[in-house]
Amino acid sequence: MILIVDFGSQYTQLLARRVRELGVYSEIVPYKRGAQAIKEAHAKGGLAGIVLSGGPHSVYEPGAPRIELEALPIEVPVLGVCYGLQLLNVLFGGTVESAPVREYGYETLVLTAQVDEKHPLWAVNQGPHDENTYVVWMSHGDEVVQLAPDFVLDGRTSGGAVAVIHHTKRPIYGLQFHPEVEHSRCGRTLLRHFIEVTCKAPATWSMASQVDRYVEQIRAQVDQVDPTCKLICALSGGVDSTVAAVLTARAVGDRLHCIFIDSGLLRKNEYEQVMTRYREDFHLNVRGVDASDLFLDRLAGVSDPEQKRKIIGNAFIEAFEREALAIPGARFLVQGTLYTDVIESVSVHGTSVTIKSHHNVGGLPERMRFSLVEPLRELFKDEVRRLGRELGIPQEVLGRHPFPGPGLAIRVLGDVRPESLRVLRDADEILIDELRKQGLYDEVWQAFVVLLPVQSVGVMGDGRTYENVAAIRCVSATDGMTAEWSRLPHVFLAKVSSRICNEVRGINRVVYDISSKPPATIEWE
Repeated sequence: MILIVDFGSQYTQLLARRVRELGVYSEIVPYKRGAQAIKEAHAKGGLAGIVLSGGPHSVYEPGAPRIELEALPIEVPVLGVCYGLQLLNVLFGGTVESAPVREYGYETLVLTAQVDEKHPLWAVNQGPHDENTYVVWMSHGDEVVQLAPDFVLDGRTSGGAVAVIHHTKRPIYGLQFHPEVEHSRCGRTLLRHFIEVTCKAPATWSMASQVDRYVEQIRAQVDQVDPTCKLICALSGGVDSTVAAVLTARAVGDRLHCIFIDSGLLRKNEYEQVMTRYREDFHLNVRGVDASDLFLDRLAGVSDPEQKRKIIGNAFIEAFEREALAIPGARFLVQGTLYTDVIESVSVHGTSVTIKSHHNVGGLPERMRFSLVEPLRELFKDEVRRLGRELGIPQEVLGRHPFPGPGLAIRVLGDVRPESLRVLRDADEILIDELRKQGLYDEVWQAFVVLLPVQSVGVMGDGRTYENVAAIRCVSATDGMTAEWSRLPHVFLAKVSSRICNEVRGINRVVYDISSKPPATIEWE
């Protein structure tokens, strides 16, 4: 396996995902357990390589995360990424300081030395290139100012920052950029070469081989508490909860009781459509509950997005607890929480920075009647879809765009009122309808409309209007950790804008969001 030592990067799980894509098993361990995990894996003879992740800290800070040099076996290849590179340089006697000019986003990597075939960049350097230059993704405010003894400089950014280094006597390599993100154009080739050639790791891992393991994990978690207890699955209609439900049903059979809560925050006609799908297509034992009054009453007058999420999280649990009274023996709540929800909400492996809370992981009351079963929390969206295909779930369901747990509440910026939800639903339905009509739905990863708390002057007919602004958000992504705004045809955007302004009472202006993630998030709240 490839062991990834986490120093708090938002992209650590993405590193693990890239390794799994190459058919090699990977595990993430927090840096505090790194030395012990390396020792145990090495003793078993299955440690092919080690990756030291990025992180938000500075290596020269007092108490900065680190792993001791003695913990790294001499013969095992090591790849340091961003913070990992800086840590390696310091461990071996080099110097890192705050950079006079920080580098965030796209940068040009310029190779300054020839690399041999064991170097991760060797495979990249064999293909077509322009004078050894490559587009890479940087995210750092510190830089190496003095290389450690026995290290060689292999590449700099166009701004002069140290970007690639390697040790001359040991298989240790450092990259200042992030090869795991889509933005680094040479990243996949580099990681493939590091795993296959440098680490000599065999490709034996696949999603198909993991289905039975996930089923056994669910069964073991539940049965160690009570082998006869029942589970409640929090269905939402989306890909995540659907896969979680089907997977859990395979593990516990008819002990699973699914509940679909109508929060009043769903898309237009979604409640009826989803109930039909679950009952007729998946044959799940599902109960529909109209709790829209509960959610909307609690959200009245609330505009802060974090408060909205926590209110919705608490309301979900309250509604489920109330329904559980009719299901004796219910002990567990199943949720389709993904890693992207977790990594943006809490410090999963020790040091990652919280971006926002998610209703599945950040809004739960401290004293909850149910224990959580979250079988997908270490997977990305595309991995969940692959798992769903292995479970026999049709593409029509698996191809559905992600929909946030808090629903339309975080797409109505500001106070959530029934009239605002009505306006947003109508506008959103037009966007999705046009995407499907013009064959663009599957071309984007996620598409939706945001209702802004902004009014603008307009003219309709011969009259003056003063109505809301709607923002269209369409992004292209693989996993949701990074995303680019979708370059949709102007003719399409014009058609959607025209239909929304003409057909939706309450909107007289439409704008298109051209922000990428990072620096923006996909959802506005």
